[in-house]
Amino acid sequence: MPDDPFPWLSPKAAPRGDGFQVEPFTPAAGLANPHAQTLFSTTWKWLRGVSFQRTRIDTPDGDFIDMDLAVVAGVELPPDAPVVLLLHGLEGNARRPYALELYRQLAQRGIRGAGMNYRSCSGEINRTARSYHAGATDDVALAHAWLDSRFPGAAKGMVGVSLGGNMLLKYLGERGGEMAIRLRAAAAISPPFDLALGGEQLNQGLSQRYVASFLASIQAKLRAKADLLRPLIDLEAALAAQSLHEIDETMTAPLHGFASAEDYYARASSRRYLPGIQVPSLILRAEDDPLIPAADIPHDLLQLNGALLAAITPQGGHVGWIEGRPLAWRCWAQRQVAAFLVRYLIRNS
Repeated sequence: MPDDPFPWLSPKAAPRGDGFQVEPFTPAAGLANPHAQTLFSTTWKWLRGVSFQRTRIDTPDGDFIDMDLAVVAGVELPPDAPVVLLLHGLEGNARRPYALELYRQLAQRGIRGAGMNYRSCSGEINRTARSYHAGATDDVALAHAWLDSRFPGAAKGMVGVSLGGNMLLKYLGERGGEMAIRLRAAAAISPPFDLALGGEQLNQGLSQRYVASFLASIQAKLRAKADLLRPLIDLEAALAAQSLHEIDETMTAPLHGFASAEDYYARASSRRYLPGIQVPSLILRAEDDPLIPAADIPHDLLQLNGALLAAITPQGGHVGWIEGRPLAWRCWAQRQVAAFLVRYLIRNS
């Protein structure tokens, strides 16, 4: 065995995470391409055995957030089992394939999974003009408070995926020591660190196809709330948007108190909050991510904060990391995250 079995892991990160080390990742046969990894992970049809108990949280501004408590078939968890809150990605929900696999991996290790559906993402359009965005940590705080009240004696963790990873890192960093008391551990899967750079990448090559899907979903919601939105934003410009930057300029920024898309990116990007994180946190990113450029990874900041364990793999796509043989595929990222959380939520209980 070579002296360094994980040459792609930041050398200063190896001893972190209470000695935790991620496993090497090898893409499944036929899935080495980053787009193949990314798309395959969103279209699984064989994940079964996860059902949900839904709870609606009323927000102070007259809106609601729907929470999904996962129940994994064949696994009975005690009332005081550790619980992990999932924050999903852009235009996703708490029942996406990657979420189902994470709930399953957690349950097998004695941890309960719960998912937060952002405003307008639970299958029902929300009541107010407001939506969600990469920096909307006030809603994350509401979900966290619900988790504390629903499971007052349980050890808690949190996982953020893609845009949800940005939300998570911002939430942890801006609240610092408070989170070190309320959460045992956290993990971010494919989080952006610089939202402006991510927007530039999405305007290039095949990545534009992802944008088309995001825009179709967002603009359908804009049409459903047209009467609410027309007095507040340039609705016609938002409906004509051809990029996420245009959506952020015409919808996200004016609805959520930002001066512009650039102001939103600067204030919401997780990079600026990394130094404040005190919760042990695993961060997984792939250098070939087709949605986020490798140039946005702040290696210096990740190494300076001893609470962060960053595993940067050459391959894996965006929320992909599919390994194994055909019809026996496995999900590398969810397995690493579940193993990392066990280290803090169960071993240290």
